[in-house]
Amino acid sequence: MLVEPVTSSPTTASEEGAAIQEQLERLLSSPYFSHSRRFPSFMRYVIEQTVAGREDALKERTLGVEIFGRRADYDTASDPIVRVTAAEIRKRIAQYYQEPGHENELRISLPSGSYIPQFSTLSTGKEEVPPQIAPVAGAESPGGFSDAPETPPHHHFWRGFAASFVILTILVGGAVWAWQLQHRSPFDFFWGPILSSNDPVLFCTADQKQYSSIELRDAVDQSRQTILPDSLTAVVIDDLSPIINVAGLLKSNGKKYTLKAESATNLTDLRAGPTIFIGAFDNTWTLRLTAPLRYHFVNNPEMTQLGIGDSNAPASTRWTVNRQQQMATDNYRDYAIIARFTDGVTGKVAVIVAGVARGGTIAAGEFLTNPDNLAQLMRAAKAAGNKQNMEIVLSTQIIGGEPGSPRLEASYFW
Repeated sequence: MLVEPVTSSPTTASEEGAAIQEQLERLLSSPYFSHSRRFPSFMRYVIEQTVAGREDALKERTLGVEIFGRRADYDTASDPIVRVTAAEIRKRIAQYYQEPGHENELRISLPSGSYIPQFSTLSTGKEEVPPQIAPVAGAESPGGFSDAPETPPHHHFWRGFAASFVILTILVGGAVWAWQLQHRSPFDFFWGPILSSNDPVLFCTADQKQYSSIELRDAVDQSRQTILPDSLTAVVIDDLSPIINVAGLLKSNGKKYTLKAESATNLTDLRAGPTIFIGAFDNTWTLRLTAPLRYHFVNNPEMTQLGIGDSNAPASTRWTVNRQQQMATDNYRDYAIIARFTDGVTGKVAVIVAGVARGGTIAAGEFLTNPDNLAQLMRAAKAAGNKQNMEIVLSTQIIGGEPGSPRLEASYFW
């Protein structure tokens, strides 16, 4: 079966455009696209521009503005909606064409690393196979007459067909698996288990002291404040950065999520779906879940030395934050744990985004929404055998309370 590109000429351009449009509608009416508004909008736009010869317009920023309503100066590094959408579309297109009945349809594809769709047809030409000469029943073999029982010819046929079918199934299955591994994006690699789940995602975030009152300003005279009784839970402002970044990624993929404080989160909540745990020493659930892992959080009794321990090197203190230095100078090196694994208690996927101090949590959130960082992690996972569970240690330099770029310190896969 040969794939041949669709070529245009003045006499066939309109016919090919109609065929592409017809196949697009067929693709979008499938269950892989019919339940989404974002994916069809993306496909219609890029195909319309390509058919019209405006491929130069299919750039990430342009697509973000035209399809998703982003501002012309939006930051494509922190808002990966175009890349994430394209990666998911590639996966859905592959699933569509893998189904029986679509073999001879016009093939629409979105090559990896590009937003310009391609169109191809399948050649149905068949090679002539020379006839095989079957032995005549009862004929003499070179060594004399055979004394083995005679097998009906149709048994040979079905036995050969079954063997060929099994081999073909194995080859096709292996090819599909290899294709998916090769073409999945860095976002698919890490966030795929979360995005493919039918359950809503829970953010379990650290909470601080309970407030019994709140100060409210007068609408006319804003300088006048009144203290009223209330019940509030404070969230560390630095934890909002990773929450916003990851929540934006989930939202762009149509994924629903909720937010709960760690003190209000119970086991029933964690059994309802994937959970993303934000914060470390102020989040009980993070400390519980990471305690049995290779990389886990450690501290001295006085809580002046906080860090990350390695079960394979328990005496090591290389990933430690001196809290006195942190508070006195706001200049220090911070560390964080990122993990993704299936929790044995809940049976659900858990994602850890937690720094030793506040800057580490921000850096961890940045790492998980940056395609270059995730690509680095994907390469490390591939070298380790593409195992499902993973844990990494990050570091970042804090200057004036602001974190620098995250750096991968160590990784472990199981």
